[in-house]
Amino acid sequence: MSDTHIVTPPLSAQAAAAGVPSPTGNGNRPAGPVDTSLRQAARRRRGVRSVGFHAFMVICTIVVLYPAAWMLMSSFKPSNEIIGNISLWSDNLSLSNFATALSGIGGVGFWTFFGNSMILAVASVVGVILSSTVAAYAFARIDFPGRGIFFAIMIGTLLLPFHVVIIPQYIMFNELGMVNTFIPLLAPKFLAGEAFFVFLMVQFMRNLPRELDEAARIDGAGHGRIFGSIMLPLMRPAIITSSIFAFIWSWNDFLGPLLYLKKPDLYPLPIALRLYVDQTSVSDYGAQMAMAVLALLPVMIFFILFQRYIVDGVATQGLKG
Repeated sequence: MSDTHIVTPPLSAQAAAAGVPSPTGNGNRPAGPVDTSLRQAARRRRGVRSVGFHAFMVICTIVVLYPAAWMLMSSFKPSNEIIGNISLWSDNLSLSNFATALSGIGGVGFWTFFGNSMILAVASVVGVILSSTVAAYAFARIDFPGRGIFFAIMIGTLLLPFHVVIIPQYIMFNELGMVNTFIPLLAPKFLAGEAFFVFLMVQFMRNLPRELDEAARIDGAGHGRIFGSIMLPLMRPAIITSSIFAFIWSWNDFLGPLLYLKKPDLYPLPIALRLYVDQTSVSDYGAQMAMAVLALLPVMIFFILFQRYIVDGVATQGLKG
């Protein structure tokens, strides 16, 4: 019996018989110089686009960050080299501006201004969280007459400019003898006067399944127990997001303290910064820049610590799989 020899065709022949293009070219034809040049040209085009995109982003980043870098470097410059000079570097850099800023102005020390800003910011965060979460729970989980109308009115206040209510609010607080205190600045925070935060938390709660409430009611829990034991733990992203915004907005608020606070020892940092610029005498721009840098540090630290929760809070996703 003779041996049968099976001749296996080359791989390219098999691929051609099966209708599969050869990896070296089209059909049985190997890749030629034309195909290679086309691929190289495509790679070059992609490389040029990538370099152009990254160069554009670097330019945009420089434009955006240049003012912050200029402020930081100006805090080390003499005052006469700040106005009218946009360069970053100076031959007369020193820490004297920070010493002047820390010594305060008008007989009031820097730490007094800093403490006032911290009191307003922390109290604003506490007030916003306490009042907004309770109001949001009522709108999102409790069926009461007129809920839709009251919620629409609350949303409508977002369209009302703050400047429209300045005079009525000032007259009211002045009649109550609350001017020159922190009460006019903090009372709206504790009375759910910030409609933005209430709306944010309402939208977050609406994404939480109502089966959680029903299961808790079966176990005999009331609204207080459901709110404290179920809603608040699940609302942590929204609460942290609201805390970040409330802290930053209160820390940077200028108009409110300017209206209601008349004593220098009650001024927060934004008002204290204005004191360094005097049109009737010499303005200390170097100390102003130094105090601006010092005032910026707490906001940056607070934001860096909690910024990872912002996306979760704004996305209003209560549960994750």
